[in-house]
Amino acid sequence: MSVHHHGEYKVHGGKLVVADLEVADGRLAQVSISGDFFLEPDEALVQINGALEGMSAESSHGEFSAAISAALPPDAILFGFSPDAVAVAVRRALAKATGWLDHSWQIIPPTPLPTHMHVAMDEVLTREVGAGRRSPTLRFWDWETPSVVIGSFQSLKNEVDPEGVRRHGITVVRRISGGGAMFMEHGNAITYSLYLPQTLVDGLTIEASYAFLDAWVMASLEKLGIKAFYQPLNDIATPEGKIGGAAQKRLANGGMLHHVTMSYDIDADKMMEVLRIGKEKISDKGIASAKKRVDPLRRQTGRTREEIIQVMMQTFKDRYGAVEAGFSEAEMAAAKELVETKFATEQWQRRVP
Repeated sequence: MSVHHHGEYKVHGGKLVVADLEVADGRLAQVSISGDFFLEPDEALVQINGALEGMSAESSHGEFSAAISAALPPDAILFGFSPDAVAVAVRRALAKATGWLDHSWQIIPPTPLPTHMHVAMDEVLTREVGAGRRSPTLRFWDWETPSVVIGSFQSLKNEVDPEGVRRHGITVVRRISGGGAMFMEHGNAITYSLYLPQTLVDGLTIEASYAFLDAWVMASLEKLGIKAFYQPLNDIATPEGKIGGAAQKRLANGGMLHHVTMSYDIDADKMMEVLRIGKEKISDKGIASAKKRVDPLRRQTGRTREEIIQVMMQTFKDRYGAVEAGFSEAEMAAAKELVETKFATEQWQRRVP
């Protein structure tokens, strides 16, 4: 017996696309695409439905999109939507793709932890969300010791100056996501992690997923008088300069980590003593010095770091109905164990020497 499936997708800056369909023996049947979009010629809608009819319900986003594109006549004009948008609506109907409001979100407010625990907690919570044991969650970091957190694939000796690290008492930790080194000391940055199911970014390119997952941050910054934008691939910038960077990691169990560090009030001289920021790194930026690259939020907003985090948390709550929460005992125990077996080990630290 077949069950009716219904999925909706509102194209960002475009129209609503709705998919109604049934699944019989693992294949799509009775497919009907509708919405307030525009389409020429008229019969192209029949061709879109026909392309999807009989396809496997396990098809990927790309396979649905390609089948629709192939079936459309060369003179077809799609206005306010695209084959990709139809694929998202179909995947949502099949519960393979989700929207923000399909989830019950939680927020863990700024919680001080040792830096090794922060990176371990990122792995634990991403895994828990992927396994369906925890609701998708936004977590803000606070740190106990001055630290450098390097990307999963970065070379320890190329990124970090051992003399500066020793002199300033810095803890160096490697995280599970790619991207660059972050210099953190008390009150100098705003760092958060989002733990989500990959269904939320279904059909988005990696690049598009960054801006999509941080739309609420851009709205928060706008409330604070800052016009921020994404600079490909993963920098958050303003007309005044770069204010942050994002990194992601996808796990095999369907969980995903997206985290961001934004400079609030960076001691640029100390940062230059601790990090080795090579000439090559800034060669394509058209600037002579990395010190000028990072423009802290304190100077741009005149607000305290706590006030900015409050605005961010409130924006997230207003948009997605999120409620405040904390770590479970099991999560704390799992993170502590991961510190001992992985994150605090020389083997992990020198994964890339």
